Amino acid sequence: MSIASPCNKVCVMDAQSGCCRGCRRTLDEIARWGEMSDAERQAVLAALPARGSDVAKVPVPPLA
Repeated sequence: MSIASPCNKVCVMDAQSGCCRGCRRTLDEIARWGEMSDAERQAVLAALPARGSDVAKVPVPPLA
């Protein structure tokens, strides 16, 4: 069983933290996600809550 990506389509990198403001992964984690083992993916997912979330601060354009 493969572990789904935590991507929520809010792809904005925060220059200060180096993490995506949507999913909180680093660029390296995002790039390597497809080739990571399930254990590696679980380790990344376990680290995400401690990284916080800025998703509410990311401007999202209105739907057409």
